[in-house]
Amino acid sequence: MSKNGIMFIVGSVIFVIYIYFYFKIIIRQHKVERQDLQSHDTNDFDGIGNQGRIPDKKPKNRAF
Repeated sequence: MSKNGIMFIVGSVIFVIYIYFYFKIIIRQHKVERQDLQSHDTNDFDGIGNQGRIPDKKPKNRAF
């Protein structure tokens, strides 16, 4: 084998290892993002929390 063939094989191995870890990171982050979406409130459309919602309960013993 010539030097070009050896360099091609070494470069190919490095590239395959890089692609493997790249996709591993993408899949891990996708799982983390999916868990984050499941833990958030699905009715919070504006992202500021529960500040703008109308309460479900009627006020107790108020004048009107």
